Amino acid sequence: MNEKLIELIPEFDLFADDELKKKTLLAYANALAEGGWEPDAIPSMPFTLLIDPSPATMLEHIRGVVNVALAIAEALKKAHPDNPKMHAHHDILLSGALLHDVGKFLEYEIRDGKYVKSRSGKLLRHPLSGTGIAKVAGLPDEVQHMIAYHSHEGDNARATLEAIIVNHADFLNFEPLKL
Repeated sequence: MNEKLIELIPEFDLFADDELKKKTLLAYANALAEGGWEPDAIPSMPFTLLIDPSPATMLEHIRGVVNVALAIAEALKKAHPDNPKMHAHHDILLSGALLHDVGKFLEYEIRDGKYVKSRSGKLLRHPLSGTGIAKVAGLPDEVQHMIAYHSHEGDNARATLEAIIVNHADFLNFEPLKL
């Protein structure tokens, strides 16, 4: 499964920390298995059920968030080279960006040929279920924090630079699609 995930999302190969990469891949594998999905579903899965039809796939959204987040982090470091508060931890940011929507694999199901909210999705939004997935995979609190607070659940609660970056990268990959 890991090989297929890396083929679909080559940004997994941007990790310097092999252990963090393994745990991030484990979180994906666990979420897909629990939700009853195979990696091949990711390229056609909608990234949102709030817009019908979804203007982007889950794969496009994940890769977009990762790449925007990394670009923001690089720009902040370049703009503030002497201020460590503006220097994101690359691998922590990468893990959180890759996993910010991992809970959607539990939030979605296909019913009558259409993607809809699952029972789990009706009870727990994806930031909450995604946080649990990350914890079970042994990911650090900083990654769990990004997943839990990347959406409106995190309003006034984001406590790390990486969480702020993922939040903004996520919305930059969503809001313009509603125009």
